[in-house]
Amino acid sequence: MSATSRKVAVAGIALSDCGRVDGPTPYTLHAQAARRALADSGLERSVVDGFGSAGLGTLAPIEAAEYLGLRPRWVDSTAVGGATWEVMAAHAADAIAAGHANAVLLVYGSTARADIRAGRRTAGLALGGRGPLQFEAPYGHTLIAKYAMAARRHMHEYGTTLEQLAAVAVQARAHAAGNPDAMFRSPVTVDDVLGGPMIADPFTRLHCCIRSDGGCAVLLVAEDYVPDIATAPVWILGTGEYVSHAAMSEWEDFTVSPAAVSGRLAFGRAGVRPAEMDIAEIYDAFTYMTLVTLEDLGFCAKGEGGAFVENGRIGPGGALPVNTDGGGLAACHPGMRGLFLLVEAVRQLRGEAGGHQAHRPDGTLPRLAVASGTGGWFCSSGTVVLGRE
Repeated sequence: MSATSRKVAVAGIALSDCGRVDGPTPYTLHAQAARRALADSGLERSVVDGFGSAGLGTLAPIEAAEYLGLRPRWVDSTAVGGATWEVMAAHAADAIAAGHANAVLLVYGSTARADIRAGRRTAGLALGGRGPLQFEAPYGHTLIAKYAMAARRHMHEYGTTLEQLAAVAVQARAHAAGNPDAMFRSPVTVDDVLGGPMIADPFTRLHCCIRSDGGCAVLLVAEDYVPDIATAPVWILGTGEYVSHAAMSEWEDFTVSPAAVSGRLAFGRAGVRPAEMDIAEIYDAFTYMTLVTLEDLGFCAKGEGGAFVENGRIGPGGALPVNTDGGGLAACHPGMRGLFLLVEAVRQLRGEAGGHQAHRPDGTLPRLAVASGTGGWFCSSGTVVLGRE
């Protein structure tokens, strides 16, 4: 088999300590996750010749690689917000297929919650100053306000209701109930979501992601390594990436996310259809993200996302379990959460999710999964289709 046609598999996955982590540094969480992912794979650190990381240090990912004792010959520090890790996984898979690397370790770690509590950073995200965003910053265009505007536009165009958005949060908590690693596991109702304090109309508190600490790692390898790994391989079947806008004034349609392009590319390259997916792991900093991404990935028609998420369809035992670990709304959200989507998708396909394991209607394990990350305020999207075969 020539290097330029090698298949790529996920050989190892792991979480670092997650949730409320007050002692360790982000570097510690990187190291925890990396060690655990390598242990999960059964491979030695010496096989790692590619490395990807973002969001840590002045010279990311060089500082993180040095901390982990790695000297990679292929490196990536793509940073496009929450979509970073799906985009980076696509780059890594291409590099492995082309023979530029054999085993690429992707690692993330953040102590965002602990840093805010200790006064090491502020809770807000400063946007603007220079460049295109300077023209929006004076008007209070915080990140959440941008998402809220998009949600309101969808409600105006298609009649999407607050109750339908709230159903996303309710089902995320239902998934989290079975996940011992989730930060918030107690159930909530639609009324709980609607009755919470308003953060940015139409989002009350439970429409918004939690703030946590945590990290994770994913090891991608060439098919040559698969006979030596300790776990069942999960294959990268297709990927897609797309960027849309930075300034809201440059976004042509608030009801269409860049997943409409990245998803079409990923499914097309994988040779499968959205309807064939058994589970979906979708970036959910806010409930609207889940709903509109489901539309744009092709699980339902544009404007039908509200009806699609009703009646437990995306919850445990639903027709399409979504964010099976509880997602950013309930499990963890330490920052750029996209890598957690890949970890959870692989865990589900392996059948290792324990109390929150999803199954197909016939009771068998999922065979196909999609992970789709969104960055900025629907500025970027990366989508990865994974399968057991």
